[in-house]
Amino acid sequence: MSAENLVAVATALLGIIASGVMVWYERRVPRRKRVGYRVQMDNPVGDDVRSGRANRRLGLFDEDPGMSDATLVLLRIENDGSQGIDRDDYTGPEVHGLTAVFAGRTVRGVSVTQPSDTDHLMDHFTAARGFAYDGNTLRIPRVPLNRGDHFKLLVLLSGGDVGDEIRLVGGLRDGEVHPNRSATPDEKPPLFSRAARLITIALTASVVTLAAIVVAQDDTPPPIGCASGTLTLTGSTAFAPVLREVAAKYERDCGGDPVIDVDAHGSTAGIRELTAAGDRAKRDSAGSPPVVALSDGPKPAGLPDLRENRVAVSVFALVVNDDVRLTNLSTDDVRRLYRGEIRNWRQLGGPDLPVRLVSRDANSGTRQVFQRRVLGRGEIANSSVDCAHKDDPTATVLRCELDSTEQVLATVAGLPGAVGYSELNLAARAKGLHALRLDGDPPSVDAIEHGTSAYPYREIEYAYTYGRPPADSLASSFLTYLARGNGQDVIRTHGHLPCWTPEGLTLCAQDGGG
Repeated sequence: MSAENLVAVATALLGIIASGVMVWYERRVPRRKRVGYRVQMDNPVGDDVRSGRANRRLGLFDEDPGMSDATLVLLRIENDGSQGIDRDDYTGPEVHGLTAVFAGRTVRGVSVTQPSDTDHLMDHFTAARGFAYDGNTLRIPRVPLNRGDHFKLLVLLSGGDVGDEIRLVGGLRDGEVHPNRSATPDEKPPLFSRAARLITIALTASVVTLAAIVVAQDDTPPPIGCASGTLTLTGSTAFAPVLREVAAKYERDCGGDPVIDVDAHGSTAGIRELTAAGDRAKRDSAGSPPVVALSDGPKPAGLPDLRENRVAVSVFALVVNDDVRLTNLSTDDVRRLYRGEIRNWRQLGGPDLPVRLVSRDANSGTRQVFQRRVLGRGEIANSSVDCAHKDDPTATVLRCELDSTEQVLATVAGLPGAVGYSELNLAARAKGLHALRLDGDPPSVDAIEHGTSAYPYREIEYAYTYGRPPADSLASSFLTYLARGNGQDVIRTHGHLPCWTPEGLTLCAQDGGG
């Protein structure tokens, strides 16, 4: 047996064992929804009883009664699981969601702090939502936390001593509340356990060793299914990041001989470009042209020569500037917004800011999906060129059109009162804006995949060719690689659900008729 075969077998065995351990761990330990807490500071303000020393104090710390045995605790509460947490995920029967217990001490006061990019959390800390303290307990409201979100509680206590037990009590649906190791402020806990890190290091070392052996003896032909030539990918700008990465990966895997160009100008423009190229090839008897058009949703009627390939389920999001602190809108409210009936966000319970509609141009598949799946009609007329000033003074609201998803996100993030729409993965990474729930359903690929959300703003991503390209053509090979091969991993990494997975097959068949 060759050296690379020995390493390959060892890697496979280690992977099987590690996978079994991880499956067992995931089944036995709920990790999908988790609230962690850490005591980042527990310091004496009054006399340090444990050390026998008297502190020196000035001002209020010395003048107020009860400060001789006072302590300050900084408690960090964080979502360190793999899913967001909603208010309804807290399982306790009380109005509040969690209870902090400070054994042996009495709560005298509390201050809540949060990161600057999560200002919406503070709205939940009200007496009506259970925010209060009594004796040694502090009641914490049902605060919704996106993955990675956190807030901090600075608690003034009296009685007891530094180091007395502090615990957080509460329950989560399909999850747990647990303590994290003590850390300095803002230091993040380790993402993986020591065992997981050791397994990862071992697997990585084996794979690197195998790769080094294979590279050193790299006289093998390219992978089966590779094709040479040139290919143009056009159409959807929302799906363009996936195409660029998959195209580069295909070229690397196939030795660099194929040349794949990604030239995305919008779904409608891509369909037109493919149709024109096909008509020219048909006149010249040249067969199917080396062009593939990606479209957010099905092609228009009356184009029988275009052959469809269902690639993925794409999820889109309605996004608003962070100054608009709303997190959910009903579909009816969205339709009123885009009919121009809502001129100011305060009409929907938001801030006193004028509504600015930042839309895509008519070639955009993202816009067409929004009109088809959410609005049920077209958008109102354009009334602004720069998205900041009305060019038509008679228009009820300002509305502008931009050429790409990136332009929409940048404009919404920088323009108070702005609302727009985008492919979900790009929206989730953008700063200065946040995505909205629709009718209470989150824009979540996981929730849609597992059948727990009826979120409407989603669509099939289609890849169209003009007729059926030859089986040995670059177009045919690339489509197979994209939809059924290594491209599936890239599709999922970018926040889409591949159609050729068990769940994806069902969703692509259901949504494809819409």
